[in-house]
Amino acid sequence: MTTASTSLLMAAALAAAGAATPAMAQAVSPGPVVAPGNAVLTVSADGRSTRTPDLAVFSAGVTTQAKTASAALSQNAEQMNAVIAALKASGIAERDIQTSNLSVNPVYGQPRADANGNVSGDPVIIGYQATNQVEVKQRKIGNYGKTIDTLVSAGANQVSGPSFQLDNPDAASDEARIEAMKKARARAELYAKAAGLTVKRILTISESGGYAPQPMVMYARAEAMMAKAAPSPVAAGEVQVGANVTVTFELGQ
Repeated sequence: MTTASTSLLMAAALAAAGAATPAMAQAVSPGPVVAPGNAVLTVSADGRSTRTPDLAVFSAGVTTQAKTASAALSQNAEQMNAVIAALKASGIAERDIQTSNLSVNPVYGQPRADANGNVSGDPVIIGYQATNQVEVKQRKIGNYGKTIDTLVSAGANQVSGPSFQLDNPDAASDEARIEAMKKARARAELYAKAAGLTVKRILTISESGGYAPQPMVMYARAEAMMAKAAPSPVAAGEVQVGANVTVTFELGQ
């Protein structure tokens, strides 16, 4: 290989290395640099915000049983159509009704026993059970009890809920975040003062937690709700939105 060729190869290699260096430098992401002699403090704090819920989410459905799967489904569809029609008639928008479960399962009878009480053989299918459930968003919470009574009258035999929620929790979440940051700052000031230092700056902030809707807490069957009475009473109370922040501070003289 000639001297000129060798020089060209070396130049190309150096150029490639130089081109790769910025990309490699970009991949490195060093953390915040703390001034010599300063300390680092990490604290966590919670923030809370309460609101009156404006949404009640519940589940309603129909369970039917028949000798055949098709008969169970047919009977279920007839009753469920009446339930959905009742929902719409009570003011629930179509977009607030969503199917959450549609299933058909065999129903087994007990194995037969002989004269001596000995049981033999496998369980026998004696019928089929069909279940259809919808998840419903009730936006007028004051009408919730009346809506449930209407559903039961229309043929619903399974109702679970409500889960009281916020349709838009963003403002409450931001309020909780602000409170959490105030607490974190106050806690950092407390530790810094006790150590004879001052808070210089915030190095990092991370968040966890946040808004989580309440789980459905009530389960009722139609048999317990069919009595002629006033609309089922419902108390919405308040919902709580939380935020948790972890903040790293730099402390110094």
